[in-house]
Amino acid sequence: MSQTDAKAAPGGESLFTVLLALAMNAAIAVAKSVAAVLTGSASMVAEAAHSWADTGNEIFLLQAERRGARPPDASHPLGYGRDAYVWSMFAAVGLFAAGSMVSIWHGITTWGERGGADYLVNYVVLGLAFVLEGISFRQAVKQTRGEATRWGLRPATFLYRTSNPTLRAVFMEDAAALIGILLAAAGVFLHQVTGDGRWDSAGSIAVGLLLGVIAVFLIQRNRAFLIGKPVWPALHNRVLARLMARESVSRVTQLRLEVVGPTRFFMVAAVDIVGNLPESELALTLRSLEREIEEQETIADAVLTLSTPDEPSLAPLPE
Repeated sequence: MSQTDAKAAPGGESLFTVLLALAMNAAIAVAKSVAAVLTGSASMVAEAAHSWADTGNEIFLLQAERRGARPPDASHPLGYGRDAYVWSMFAAVGLFAAGSMVSIWHGITTWGERGGADYLVNYVVLGLAFVLEGISFRQAVKQTRGEATRWGLRPATFLYRTSNPTLRAVFMEDAAALIGILLAAAGVFLHQVTGDGRWDSAGSIAVGLLLGVIAVFLIQRNRAFLIGKPVWPALHNRVLARLMARESVSRVTQLRLEVVGPTRFFMVAAVDIVGNLPESELALTLRSLEREIEEQETIADAVLTLSTPDEPSLAPLPE
């Protein structure tokens, strides 16, 4: 019953990915801010805003890791996993407001201004930023590919489906950062060769639009998990197969799995127990099965009931 994103717990690979992104973004934000002040380049201002937004977002994502991993208690018997989506939503909204809107606004208000006279400073800082962002992005790609391969999914499909909001956010933000650096560099270069400051402003607007698209995507995915999202068919079928493989289970007639946090599920199933056990033994058998299932770290809670004689056994879902 392993999940696609099995290393999302604090102290695991997802936490390392977020911490690395935080360190890289903080260094890049400082460098871009200095370049923006020295050159007055609209594209560099947009890139500085982007990196500061990313830095702030990583703090939100660290909160998502920490608060989403709190153990269950009396008031939250399924744990606090959905809190991760709340803090990841804050990060996505922050990316939209502090990154996208600021970049677009600055590009519009500086339209046509020359600025950016010291082009070498811009190129050096953008080159350094590309290397540092590449280090962070490489870690996000490594984790994404590993988890996607485990489930036989393409990385893009995995990123869309995964219940790990921090990995998705870091991957998308780092990818946007690399593309944004190229857009900013193009704006600075075209400004340099044409002498037309509108190219620099256009670079700022392009960066802002890119960030807006990424932010809206992340907001939509976090919203989907917050309101309650079923698992995809491949995972449903694996859980069904493992239930059916148990010696004490002859049929599974109902199976419901709901995501309650990164790598955490709530499971409800109706099963037919082998033999004709008396009621007291049936109850003990069901409780024993529930405990066995809950020992797996991906299952927050399992509730088993008995199937009725007329209910057909479930067939695997089409994938």
